Amino acid sequence: MSTKPFGETISVAETGLGRYQVEARVANAAILIDEPVAAGGLGSGPNPYDLLGAALGSCKAMTIRLYANRKNWPLTRVQVDVRHRRADLNARDVFEADIHLEGDLSAEQRSRILEIAERCPVHLTLTRGADVRTVLLPVKAVPARPADGPSHMDCMNEACAD
Repeated sequence: MSTKPFGETISVAETGLGRYQVEARVANAAILIDEPVAAGGLGSGPNPYDLLGAALGSCKAMTIRLYANRKNWPLTRVQVDVRHRRADLNARDVFEADIHLEGDLSAEQRSRILEIAERCPVHLTLTRGADVRTVLLPVKAVPARPADGPSHMDCMNEACAD
């Protein structure tokens, strides 16, 4: 078990609107998360799997950008399209990521960028799997804010290390 402290706490709570709508608070940002209307939601935001896909795509794009900037490569734009599928609740999930690179990059640079994209922290988290511990708190208990651990940027820097 890791002795590193946890990172920032993300707080998710029902909004009281619709059947499934919740609001996630992260630092100074708030994100509405919901289910589509066809599933009984309001359709007011991405669903949890959309957020996982967005986390994977954004981490790949950010890690690629960090690496290309460090190498002074002529990468002008990165776009990552992510799809998710699973046969049923007990099947293994599959995330497919298509990376679009713009700029005058050599075949070797493009190949290296693909390697770096597969080392982004969220990709590694998904491929390794993760331990999830859930605790039911007593009524009116307020959890203590844990100390900050390594940031996403720290993990991207580690992924880009040559």
